Amino acid sequence: MGTFLPYIYLLAALGFILAIKWMSHPSTARRGVIIGELGMVLAVVGTLLRSDVVEGDQYLWIFLALAIGSAIGAPLAYLMPMTSVPQLTALSHAFGALASALIGTVEYYRIQPTGFTMGALAAETLLGYLTTTASIIAFGKLQEILPTRPLTYKGQNIVSLGVLAMTVILAAVMVVSPGESWMFPAFIVLSLLFGILLVTPIGGADMPTVIALLNSSAGVAAAAMGFVLDNKLLIIAGALNGTAGLLLSMIMCKAMNRSFINVLFGAFGQVQTGAAGSAVQRPVRSATPEEAAAILDSASSVIIIPGYGMAVAQAQHKIRELYDMLTRKGVNVRFAIHPVAGRMPGHMNVLLAEADIPYDKLLEMDEINQDFPVTDVALVVGANDVVNPLARSDQASPISGMPILDADRARTVMIIKRGMSPGFAGIDNELYYLDKTLMLFGDAKGFVGSMVKELGSSH
Repeated sequence: MGTFLPYIYLLAALGFILAIKWMSHPSTARRGVIIGELGMVLAVVGTLLRSDVVEGDQYLWIFLALAIGSAIGAPLAYLMPMTSVPQLTALSHAFGALASALIGTVEYYRIQPTGFTMGALAAETLLGYLTTTASIIAFGKLQEILPTRPLTYKGQNIVSLGVLAMTVILAAVMVVSPGESWMFPAFIVLSLLFGILLVTPIGGADMPTVIALLNSSAGVAAAAMGFVLDNKLLIIAGALNGTAGLLLSMIMCKAMNRSFINVLFGAFGQVQTGAAGSAVQRPVRSATPEEAAAILDSASSVIIIPGYGMAVAQAQHKIRELYDMLTRKGVNVRFAIHPVAGRMPGHMNVLLAEADIPYDKLLEMDEINQDFPVTDVALVVGANDVVNPLARSDQASPISGMPILDADRARTVMIIKRGMSPGFAGIDNELYYLDKTLMLFGDAKGFVGSMVKELGSSH
């Protein structure tokens, strides 16, 4: 089996690479998921056939753990609604990172490593433990168990960086002199603490980037674990995961015109009471579902802009009904997807795909922005900061320079929103007050349903 194991691992690694390649396009995404699953099966089977596992005769404990994990994971995957995929992703990062960290802890006490191996183990456990607590905090914010706004205090950045510095110093000392028994428990506590301090001051608007960063750190932890265990497949899979998460984080930051440092330490998302207070004092134009339906009925082109409000209202299926109704009337309906709309990368794509909206109708910001000036109606469903014109005009704004969807350049703008509260950036949205804008106040699911009913009766 020792002769065949490298080939099994090679096929598994090839499966992971092809999975990433094929999942980059909707037409091959299902094939990518299947080949990724097959790669993981090969990886697990190959690991179970390793000589050290076979000789250790630990199959009873291994299969017991597999049974427990499957009993927890399968119901989570099947019962979790699509609107809660970001929370499930955060929990998955926490479990994966904790597994890496616990393995590193066991290896530390089992072999007392030195030199390069100790350095890799320190990196593995540091990233594993901080990703665990950071992911749990991210889950709490996404689930709104914890406040979604940044939780800050005076000098919090200094405290966070100080804890990280102490953790790194302890790691360096353990590499040079690993014999001190008190150091590793202290290192674990500091790593866990830094994960909490890292995400607590980050607001809900930055959760897409945070999730991508946590994905990257969990991958790097797995790669470091590969060096500790001398497992080449772990190194390959971890490097793929870490690189993909980092690239995705960079895309998210570019979409917000912000840096990693600003995301991690900028406390973005603190709602400003002044902004919320000024919003209700300015007049806006509103419309009923009947009036909105009449405007859509007379349009020849419509661009729908989904946001987190659509996810909260679970309005994607009603949006699909509206899409079908307008399409049957000959209206050209498309969807504009901002890279950071929602609570995780691709959140809107996932929700709209769940409602079976054709994927070729989902267009990215750079593809569709040029079409807004010749579009009859831009229908904004629960989006806010990603359509705020202040990003272009107000250099003092926290979203200054952020690329936005040019909804304000459409001939008519309709915005479905519960009220006039600001977005995660904590600032008012100038789009609400344009002469061409109609505010459609109410629950997105109910309002869209009323429009569909009205369009059906008029047809």
